[in-house]
Amino acid sequence: MFYDCVRKGHGLPHDPLKQCVVPRPIGWVSTIDAAGHVNLAPFSFFNLVSENPPLVIYCPVGAHVEGGEKDSLRNIREVGEFVVNVATWDLRDAVNASSAPARSEIDEFEIAGLTKEPSTMVRPPRVKESPLHLECRVAKVISMPGAFGGVPNCMVLGEVLGVHIRDDLLEDGLLKIDRLQPIARLGYQEYAVVRETFTMPRPTRATAKAA
Repeated sequence: MFYDCVRKGHGLPHDPLKQCVVPRPIGWVSTIDAAGHVNLAPFSFFNLVSENPPLVIYCPVGAHVEGGEKDSLRNIREVGEFVVNVATWDLRDAVNASSAPARSEIDEFEIAGLTKEPSTMVRPPRVKESPLHLECRVAKVISMPGAFGGVPNCMVLGEVLGVHIRDDLLEDGLLKIDRLQPIARLGYQEYAVVRETFTMPRPTRATAKAA
């Protein structure tokens, strides 16, 4: 089949596009505003996009339940810092609970039954129960085409300043993904968990020439 994304002519009950680009890592982002109010929300439009310097992006598209920009966007405009808390299999219910549309004064940490832990280099707290955290400083808020819910689309680009990794996830100097068990977003209401990996050495210049 083929369908025109502008006209939404797929004829299916739900648009399959988000099921076409999978799995997408989940950026479980904690932020804080200038008054000290904390927000926690998961974003599947998220990824690591550079190594040197280490940069991540997340896209808080759509409007807040009370109108205007989402708290996670307003907060980083005020404070300029955020934490990415890795979403894992063990924390899947808490991740889902923190995605509920809530008023600005509601603390998603409390909704999800989570514990705030101070960060080392930034103001927003970390999710203590998460075994891996990226402390980030906003590099730029980038305007994107279009709008959703009456709010212009934008992308937050952040520089990773520090990384916390729980010690039991490391073995022989390597982060063991089968111990971390990160979850990822698919389309519709489907998710995946990474428990199994395989190794495939990259070709060298010599092997590429021989091929």
